[in-house]
Parts: sequence; structure tokens; C-alpha cells
Amino acid sequence: MAGSKGPPVSASGTRSRPQKQDRRLTIPFEDNRLAAVLFGEFDANLSVVEVRLGVEAVAQGNVLTLSGSDDAIETARKVLEDLYGRAKKGQIVKPADVEGAIRHSLARSQAVGGVPGGGADSGVGDGKGQIRTRKKLVAARTPMQSAYIKALEDKDLVFASGPAGTGKTYLAVAFAAQCWERGLIERLILSRPAVEAGERLGFLPGDMREKVDPYLRPLYDALYDVLPAEKVERGLETGEIEIAPLAFMRGRTLSHSFIILDEAQNTTSMQMKMFLTRIGEGSHMVVTGDPTQIDLPHGQVSGLGEAVALLRNIDEVANIAFTQKDVVRRELVAKIVAAYEGVG
Repeated sequence: MAGSKGPPVSASGTRSRPQKQDRRLTIPFEDNRLAAVLFGEFDANLSVVEVRLGVEAVAQGNVLTLSGSDDAIETARKVLEDLYGRAKKGQIVKPADVEGAIRHSLARSQAVGGVPGGGADSGVGDGKGQIRTRKKLVAARTPMQSAYIKALEDKDLVFASGPAGTGKTYLAVAFAAQCWERGLIERLILSRPAVEAGERLGFLPGDMREKVDPYLRPLYDALYDVLPAEKVERGLETGEIEIAPLAFMRGRTLSHSFIILDEAQNTTSMQMKMFLTRIGEGSHMVVTGDPTQIDLPHGQVSGLGEAVALLRNIDEVANIAFTQKDVVRRELVAKIVAAYEGVG
């Protein structure tokens, strides 16, 4: 009937459902310079918000307009205000920081809804979940990374297991460097089992450092990333920083040190026991590894899983278990890990 009201009629003659109107929210940021830091070069940070939360973000000067669903806009607002607080403290805000802030915020929302998601703290903008060295600030990018940093602060022995790209080793090295710079420990000791060479390194060319360096290179890379190169070189010369294969730990007592064992899934039961019992007065120890990448001979039990199970009820010990959801390198790495785990 002419003049009747109702949903519009499509070309096929059926009535289409009315479209839900997106909410719009305008957020003015008081400082143009800080707003530019927050939005990122060519609005790269806003692009992350748009893709991850399904909102539209339009910046005009220091004013940002968000369009989208109520929940998405509210999450975006909280994330951007948290990150603006970080910019006000003189910190750089990069797309990876935005991604991390969004992960924390979504986890908090799930926790409120009754799903475990990492607790009430975002770890963003409030100084929590952060490691600061003289060279750089390292911030947690997932709720599990925040829990990891808290465990590093509170416990004498921390196990961190999970897939590649979750920050297990990097955060441990950064935290150890922070402790060293603050004078809380006297030495940094980093170790890995040289499984590929069976820890029988004599057949390799070069002196001892040249023999073992290929297996320890990831530890060097992390150190040079969080500390000035000259400080690392000086530490290596004085012995305040020591990077050595696991076999070199036998018979020692390591006091007032921060000790990290990387790739611990490739230790045997006896090697793990030997390493753990090296911890001396005033020392802290971190053991990292990926249980899915064991290079031990067939039938040989990994010492990592055994140690986690045996020590799980000791108060001074923490166990952090990362999953593919915590991969922070790039999206492709997360997809690769998920494919190998049979997820998605």
C-alpha cells in the first residue's frame, strides 16, 4: 500500500533488515605532538586499532573520531588513552605496543565476564609489566608476558615454556640486564645445551668461543638488543657477563647471579638436576624451552617437563606456560605455530 512504512524493499522484492547504526565517539587529545606519537607515522598505530577491533579511526589534528560497535569503541578508547599516558611519559608508541595493549584489554574484558584472561591490570601505561634498561624499555605485549615479568620479580626460580616467538628468552635476558644495571646482582650467566654437537665440541674448528658461539648466538643477540654494545663487551671481558654451554656449569656454585638456561627442552634429566643445583646465595634462575622442539636422541626424556612437574609445589618456583596465542613476533609466526599444533 502506498505510503506504508517499514523496512525498504530490495530488488528481489524481499524486505531487507534495517542496518544497525554504528556509534561515533570523538576524543580530543590535548597535546598535538603527543597525539602524533599516539597515532603513529602515517597513522600506523590507528591502522592496528582498526584491523584488530573492527572500528574506523579518523584523525584530524589532535582529534580522533572512532566509529563502530559500542564494545569495540570502548575497548579502542581505553587502549588509546592508556597509550597516550605512555606517550606523556616520553615513551615511544609503536604498532607492536598497540597490539599488546589490545591483547591486554581484551583479556581484561574476558576476565570480567568470568573467563580467565590475565587479571585486572593492563600492564600498559601504569608502569606494570615493563622492564627498563638504560638502552630501551621493554613492555609486556600479552597478559601471559605480564605474568612472566611478575614471576621474574617475585620468584627465585622461573620455568617458562612454550612456542617460539613468545618472548621467553628475550624477556628473561632483558630482566637480567635490568637487575645487573641496578646493581641487584653481580653477574649475568647465560647458557644453552649444545645438543647438535653433543656437547663434544673438540671436532669443530677454532678456539672454544668460536666453537660454541653458533649455539649461543640468540643469547648474544638479546643482550646486544637491551644493553649498549660497549657495556656488553666490557661485561664479557670482566666476566660479569658469561655465556657458556651447559657442560661448563658442572661443579660450580653460582652466587649473586642471574642465571638463564635457554633451550632447556634439550637437557637430560641429569643435566637439568645439575643445572638447577648450581643456584647459590642471592641468585635467581630462569629456565626456558619449547617442549615441541626436542632434539634429544630418540627415547631420551627431556629434563624440562620432568623438572616442572617435580618442582611445581615449591613456593619459590613459578611455571609460566605460553601458548600460540602469546606469539608476538609477527602474525605469520603465530599461524605457523597454530598449524603445527593443529589449531585453526
